[in-house]
Amino acid sequence: MSNPIVHALVLDMIEWLERTPRPYAEAIEAWRTSCPRLTVWEDAMEEGLIASRRRADGELCVVATELGLSHLRERHHRAECR
Repeated sequence: MSNPIVHALVLDMIEWLERTPRPYAEAIEAWRTSCPRLTVWEDAMEEGLIASRRRADGELCVVATELGLSHLRERHHRAECR
């Protein structure tokens, strides 16, 4: 992720998903964009920071992965060191 704006938005999305997994439809509606410069959803999926998981009841949900949560903790650590 070379674009710092996209990177910040990806971290915001991970933080949003950290609170609770979201239904796929809700997550895609909130984070997908048609702007070719704001590839938040695509970058997060491609880098393995978020993932789709099927719940026991069959509903598809989006969750923050361990890698994504690690990136989020790193962001918080850097903020604390300032």
